[in-house]
Amino acid sequence: MNREEQVLFGMRELFERHGYRRFEMSKFEEYDFYAENRSFLSSENILTYTGLDGKLLALKPDVTLSIVKNTKGCYGSPERVYYNENVYRARKGDKEYREIMQAGLEYIGDIDTYATLEVLLLAGRSLELIDSGYILDISHMGLLAGLLEETGLGPAKQKEILTAVREKNVHELRAACAEQDVAPETAESLAFLAGIYGGLKETLPAVRKLCRGGRMEKAYEELSELCRCLEECGVSGHVNLDFSIVNDMDYYNGIIFQGFINGIPSGILSGGRYDNLVHKLGKQADAIGFAVYLDLLERFATEKKEFDTDVLLIYGDGDSPAAVAAEVRRLTDGGERVMAVRTEPRDVRFRRRLTMKDGEARK
Repeated sequence: MNREEQVLFGMRELFERHGYRRFEMSKFEEYDFYAENRSFLSSENILTYTGLDGKLLALKPDVTLSIVKNTKGCYGSPERVYYNENVYRARKGDKEYREIMQAGLEYIGDIDTYATLEVLLLAGRSLELIDSGYILDISHMGLLAGLLEETGLGPAKQKEILTAVREKNVHELRAACAEQDVAPETAESLAFLAGIYGGLKETLPAVRKLCRGGRMEKAYEELSELCRCLEECGVSGHVNLDFSIVNDMDYYNGIIFQGFINGIPSGILSGGRYDNLVHKLGKQADAIGFAVYLDLLERFATEKKEFDTDVLLIYGDGDSPAAVAAEVRRLTDGGERVMAVRTEPRDVRFRRRLTMKDGEARK
């Protein structure tokens, strides 16, 4: 199996051991469904075509929307589902659509502290299947939302501030607040919150000092309790607080997070609590989940791979093809990668070089 397949099977086993069931869906949805929830999507571009009955259809650009649409959504009966699906969209900076493999899970129902903790721990363990040195960055939308309420700004102006927070652009943040006559104290609090990053013990006291008002107090208490649980579970060394993680407030609320591994500069995992989306789709439930972007592992494998093959096996005109094949079989059965060639190529990196002699591979 290649790297993607190994991680995928590991995640599938991990999720099923925790009571999640496989969710499979069609590649297609009616275009209107995605158009109505376009702001929830990470890309505004949707690949469409006309179906045989004349309806405008879309190759699915997102999995979460389809899952929420097709689940019961009930507080009294939580649903745990996982998936591995291909979605079709353009990544930021791409000039063309791509088929992107995603795997992840959704917990839909009554989201208490344990449910949130379970999802965060499974996110961490999913990353650990790829790289033991993973990092999970966590934020809470309630803290930012509380400060934005103080500004008194409408949704359009708030989005300007959210963009500056996401980019950690304190200069633009202060400028946007000054232009809209936001109180200096609130503007400085927003700038300070955007700059917070670090381990749980170091950053929580700083967050506490910012809290004012019921919404922020409630968000801090939830975040503090989760941090305590993560420490007790022994994973706090992999977790940081980062309040520049921002998602659309029309859909997301509560805990949001991103996951990173060595060798890939962008986040390979993203997730969060999205009660507002579930309610918009008419479901009586809350929800939290995450997705791992397995297509990024192609870059990870390329950057981490030091050798093109383990063994470079050189054979000559006088060597029996059957004997060469037998040596290749013996070496590959032992778990090594083998490249058999007549002459040594210039651009192949190998761990060791063997040469066929008297029907056997020798140094």
